[in-house]
Formats: sequence, C-alpha cells, structure tokens
Amino acid sequence: MLSPGDTTPDILRAHPGVKRVPSPKLELFMCDDFLPPDLCDRLIELIEADRRPSTVADYNGDAAFRTSETCDLDVKHPAVIDLERRLHTFNGMDPAHGETPQGQRYAVGQEFKQHTDWFNPGGADWEKYCSTAGQRTWTFMIYLNEVEAGGGTRFKVLGKTVQPKRGKLLCWNNRKPDGSGNVNTLHHGMKVRAGVKYVITKWYREKPWG
Repeated sequence: MLSPGDTTPDILRAHPGVKRVPSPKLELFMCDDFLPPDLCDRLIELIEADRRPSTVADYNGDAAFRTSETCDLDVKHPAVIDLERRLHTFNGMDPAHGETPQGQRYAVGQEFKQHTDWFNPGGADWEKYCSTAGQRTWTFMIYLNEVEAGGGTRFKVLGKTVQPKRGKLLCWNNRKPDGSGNVNTLHHGMKVRAGVKYVITKWYREKPWG
C-alpha cells in the first residue's frame, strides 16, 4: 500500500512530457516546462528578497562543501501556493508530508559538492532532523532559469549531467526498494561559471512534517 509520503513511477509518468532516466540504479525523472515562466520569475523574486547562506547536516569540515544561498519560502504567498498545488497535482503526495519548499541561489563559483538528500541514520544530526518526520522519501527540484555557463546537476553513478532550463523539473526517489538510503542518488550541484542559477527544492518525508 502506498504511504502518504510516497509516489510511484506510474503516477509520475501519467503526466505528459515526463521521462524516466533509463537506469536500474535509481528512480530519476525529468519534465520540461513544469512551471510557466511568470511563476519562475515570481519565485526568483522571493529568493532574492530573503536569501541566507546555505547550511549542511552532518558537517564534514569542508567550509566550501555548500556555498550557495537558501530561502525558506513563505507558504502563504500566492506564488508558493501555486507551486505547491502544481506539485500535489503532479505527484499525488500528501502535502502534510512535504517540507517547507526552499529556493537556492548560486552565484559564480558557488556549488553544492557531491551529496545525497537522505540523512545518514548514524550521523550526528539524525535525531535533530529525523526524529519527528522520519527519513526523506522523494526530492523534487525545479530550475527557475537558464544559466550562462555551468550549474548543471551531475549524477556521477549515471555519468549524466542535467543542465538548468527554466521551468524544468527533476525528481528522484531517495531510497532503495528496502527503504534504506540509495547511495546512487549522489549528485553534485556543479559550479556556476557565468550568470546566476536559481532552483526550487521540495523534499517529502515518511511522516507528517513539522
């Protein structure tokens, strides 16, 4: 039985334009034009207005591991309500299991080195981040603009880099079939070489968020 914090490939592929990356190593999907340009622009404005330095869980001592900026989006803002509605229509997941959506901004030279979105059960911050809502299930990431150079999302195990494109959605299941974290989801938010990159990230959990 499907849990409220989960979706399936069949649900995602029921929408026009959805493509699955052909690999048995992880469930990874893409969809062009998921968000219209005007909504992308409104979300960029929100990120610009309220950005702060990004942080990491289980700090590894590398101060340059994640150098972007982050914005916790206001869930009462009309643009964010529109975003959440589109995601729910797309994935069918219970909105109560979704984290507050975030925006990220990457200037020239900024990146997020190779990482997974799921939390290490043996990590120092496991209790802090997972004691209430449990592990992350799915990641939904949306590019809000094209980037002049760089800024791709690279999945090393697949040898595949996805380039930013306005409105394009990228989503993946963070777990293996047994429910444990899938190391094949390791991905690298690569350095921006020219321009600025804006993305939206929405994570879902095993249990209701907050």
